[in-house]
Amino acid sequence: MNNSLIFQTSPEVTLSTNKFINVPVILKYEDTNLIEVVKEEGIGFTTQIPIYHQDGTYLAKVKGNRMYLTKDGEKAGLKIEKHQNLWVCTMDKNTLFEIQQQSVNAFKTTAEIYTPDGCFVKCSDSPSPNLYDSTGNELKIGGIIMSGNTISNCNIGIWLEKNGSCSIGVNG
Repeated sequence: MNNSLIFQTSPEVTLSTNKFINVPVILKYEDTNLIEVVKEEGIGFTTQIPIYHQDGTYLAKVKGNRMYLTKDGEKAGLKIEKHQNLWVCTMDKNTLFEIQQQSVNAFKTTAEIYTPDGCFVKCSDSPSPNLYDSTGNELKIGGIIMSGNTISNCNIGIWLEKNGSCSIGVNG
């Protein structure tokens, strides 16, 4: 499989049924970018996702279909599995996130990832992102339902905060 499958010429990502076009940070929690689009010299755009353990330990950075492990990440046994048009990041046989190539210029991602302070963020095909505190209690995101939206030309697509607030389409 060649790396060009996960790279794209224009930054378009679908997350939780919502499309993000020309949005460099798709998902942010507090001051940490959890899913972002980065430009690779001479290749195009791809995703970058930091991986944290539930205790907040920084395990790895995934860039496109490559994973850069920390020493703690090596101990944790993180893996990227490559399938046709699909990349899956796993730890202990649990899927942390998937990136699906939808076309030459677009891909779709789902994620179940931890933040540096142990909160759990789940973004699937449900209409809204879910945020859980370190004890597993869901923090409600203001009754928001987001499904099938297009968010474009802003700096941050979804910005979640520990207090349960959520900002959409943030510039600045």
